[in-house]
Amino acid sequence: MGEGPTAQRAAAVGVDAATLAPVALADAFVFATDFLGVHIDEINALNVYPVPDGDTGTNMHLTLQSVRRQLLEESPKAMADVAHALSYGSLLGARGNSGVILSQVLKGFADVVKRHDELSAAILAKALNGATKTAYAAVMKPVEGTILTVVRLAADAVSKPLDGEKPVALLERALAAGHEALARTPEQLPILKQAGVVDAGGLGFLRLLEGLIAAFEGKPLPEPPKVTTRAQEQFEEEVFGFCTEFLLAEVSVETREIQEAVESFGDSLLVVGAEGFVKGHIHTEEPEKLLALVARYGRMVRSKVEDMSEQHSEILADVDMEAAEPPKTGLVAVSSGYGITKAFRSLGARVVGGGQTNNPSVQDIADAVRSLGAPAVVVLPNNKNIILAAERVAELVPEKRVVVLATRTLGQGLAASVAFAEGTEVDAVVPAMERAAKDARTLEVTVASRDASIDGVDVHEGAYIGLLDGTLKETADTAEACVLAMLEDVAEDAELGTLFYAVATGEEAARALVERIEEAHPDLELEVHGGGPDLYPYLLIVE
Repeated sequence: MGEGPTAQRAAAVGVDAATLAPVALADAFVFATDFLGVHIDEINALNVYPVPDGDTGTNMHLTLQSVRRQLLEESPKAMADVAHALSYGSLLGARGNSGVILSQVLKGFADVVKRHDELSAAILAKALNGATKTAYAAVMKPVEGTILTVVRLAADAVSKPLDGEKPVALLERALAAGHEALARTPEQLPILKQAGVVDAGGLGFLRLLEGLIAAFEGKPLPEPPKVTTRAQEQFEEEVFGFCTEFLLAEVSVETREIQEAVESFGDSLLVVGAEGFVKGHIHTEEPEKLLALVARYGRMVRSKVEDMSEQHSEILADVDMEAAEPPKTGLVAVSSGYGITKAFRSLGARVVGGGQTNNPSVQDIADAVRSLGAPAVVVLPNNKNIILAAERVAELVPEKRVVVLATRTLGQGLAASVAFAEGTEVDAVVPAMERAAKDARTLEVTVASRDASIDGVDVHEGAYIGLLDGTLKETADTAEACVLAMLEDVAEDAELGTLFYAVATGEEAARALVERIEEAHPDLELEVHGGGPDLYPYLLIVE
């Protein structure tokens, strides 16, 4: 790869310079961002901690891209301004566990260098020490064998500069010590030893140091290293929960208060803040509840929920969320059942847990609406008993336009979500969502809680009952019989069907039902998924 203008400017500093000027440092970080970008796939391939989600390199690069934008926009000439760009830019752009830790490394570094006009080797040594302290302080339960260890040992190695040592030489010594520390990480973390790799975040930090040194030396960007194996291949699939991130603005409480509020939600917790902003990252099984809670502390700028089971053995696309157009319309859906909730999330919805017998409050839905960054939000109640609560949400969130699409079933809500597009203005997307909801039919099977006679159908407590679009239609001795009977009324006009089954039903019974449906209705294209609502052995959506 060729030598760019950034490398040429930084090269003028020279490795023998006694101090580093602000412009030189800013140029070096711009170049180092591209340097780290060359190594994204290499770093991603190592990632196994805390779960094999494979995105460490991507997240660290995205964090540095935010720093680079800040530097290029501000063109700082004073060291305090460079420090601000490093600290502020990395906080706003921090992605994932590794990105948030990197932002704290840069914050600690910036807090030291901002007090100086130029950087000598002695000041650089203090800055690396400051980076270590701030990074460790941000992690509630520091784990050795990670990026924290590599940063600390690299800083310790240069805590006392050599006589006459130049800044670049000090960075080279820190880099050498960091590589030694990285090589020992498998002995500190058994999961690394099991996978036969070193820590991904630690390597990412060293690639950053290498990029800074290469910039000062005037070197070109290297070729991307070839990746032949991935640590994720050493692990079988399992459920890891949801990687949940948020960025709040206009926060007036101490960061510690928010950290304590969310501590019980999961692990890999990081909550950091500066200048009224708070950035959070956590792995949790309850992402919606967590986001709704933290939204009460400030204005939600950005949030993200990713299923880490789906991330297993995958490398995230190199997408810069910060540079992307902000969403014009957000989507909130009330849902229950893991499989259905997962489907709503995949279609771009923020999910509020709840449904039959577990109606969410107006505040619950309002918190979810507030947690989205879009100026307009469509709400899908997905149950007739939740519509009125949803319609009151606008009173609690006057700063957003809230449009309630009165979906009465989960099937209507999922169909509407398929037609949702966050890049579309709300007035344009709602009609399409309404048409999709109207065309969907929802078949639900549950168990009667008491004897009753409704709409001409006599049911007995404990019997299976079938609801078509929320209206009682069938009763039978088995759940499967209810599904087959209701299908006779709707299958003629249906082309697609999606069947969800509850955990208690089991996959074997569900597959057997699918075979019977396909035999009776060979023209109906059917998908089957686990994770339906617990109260419903089967939920079938046909369109």
